[in-house]
Amino acid sequence: MLAEMASAAEPGERLGTKDELRSACGVSVGTFNEALRIAQARGLVTVRSGPGGGLFASRQSAMVRLGNSMLALDDDAASVEEAVRLRNVLDPLLVEDALAHVSAHGIVELRGALEQMKLAADEGDDTAFVRANWVLHARIAEISPSAMLRSIYLNLLEIIESHLLAVQPYADEPLREYIHDRYELHAALVDAIADRDPRALALIQEHNTTGPSTAAD
Repeated sequence: MLAEMASAAEPGERLGTKDELRSACGVSVGTFNEALRIAQARGLVTVRSGPGGGLFASRQSAMVRLGNSMLALDDDAASVEEAVRLRNVLDPLLVEDALAHVSAHGIVELRGALEQMKLAADEGDDTAFVRANWVLHARIAEISPSAMLRSIYLNLLEIIESHLLAVQPYADEPLREYIHDRYELHAALVDAIADRDPRALALIQEHNTTGPSTAAD
């Protein structure tokens, strides 16, 4: 109900205090707080303290931070943020499987996807680079013998990709340098998988701690 109220209001319109809104919704404190958390995650409401404060309707966020860039999304940044978080949890499992099960054909597939990343980077096509990046991760996932793990991971990638409109620079940070560094990291990851080098696990950890994060970070 809180999300519906916020969606129906004009951006910046005051909805009321937490107590007023909880009473209007007729729910417990715990239920209201969970509804508020979800509405804030979706960018539908903001909370202001002090005199005249309370909950205010806001325009839904459509940006997610990705290193030194911003992903411009259609209308569901919260779902993308959650999908990225879950994808990062599964990445080490898939790299472990790749180290144990990669074939000669699989290595060719990985290097082909990596080449598409390089071409996009050389052409300065940031959006194509990000999409090629996701293709590479899909190829790594496809090596896993676990059908369940593959399916979950590929579905998460599909959720992320389906909402992407474009990639834009973040503030004044150099996007070109970031793209180059990300390519080099992925090239090292593919080399490690091809060599069945356990260093691949450290590289995927570096990948996930220096890459995607939410716009609020």
